[in-house]
Amino acid sequence: MATVELRFSALPAHVRTARLVAAAVARRSGVDEAVLDEVRLAVGEACSRAVHLHRQHCPHTPVMVTLVDEDKTFQVSVTDEAPRGGDESGGGTLADLAKSADLEDPVVPGMGLAVISGLVEDLAVEHGADRGVVVRMRWPTST
Repeated sequence: MATVELRFSALPAHVRTARLVAAAVARRSGVDEAVLDEVRLAVGEACSRAVHLHRQHCPHTPVMVTLVDEDKTFQVSVTDEAPRGGDESGGGTLADLAKSADLEDPVVPGMGLAVISGLVEDLAVEHGADRGVVVRMRWPTST
């Protein structure tokens, strides 16, 4: 099992770097070439969501991306450290996150999750240990 960890400041410009790193690691892990655009887009959406939340709530805390090449699976986890908006239920569904979304904000973090769910069959959205959310995405590999 190979793991790559990437931490970056909450700046939109770093989302592109995260997408490029994810695509490179996915390719090396054996993700089908036809799926690499979906990996790039899904990772970009998850990172954009995390950057947006960090810029609002914890701008000096880095966003964490973990890329893992496991047996026949490539997994990407994007972790933010933003407050949960009062939703302490522990549920990780898109509906739970949509309830806590700020509808006055033009960039609704839950919308990125809707896009991701259309791109990734194996998607989990979980609350972090103390705060924040972890978006886990998995794709099959040929190795």
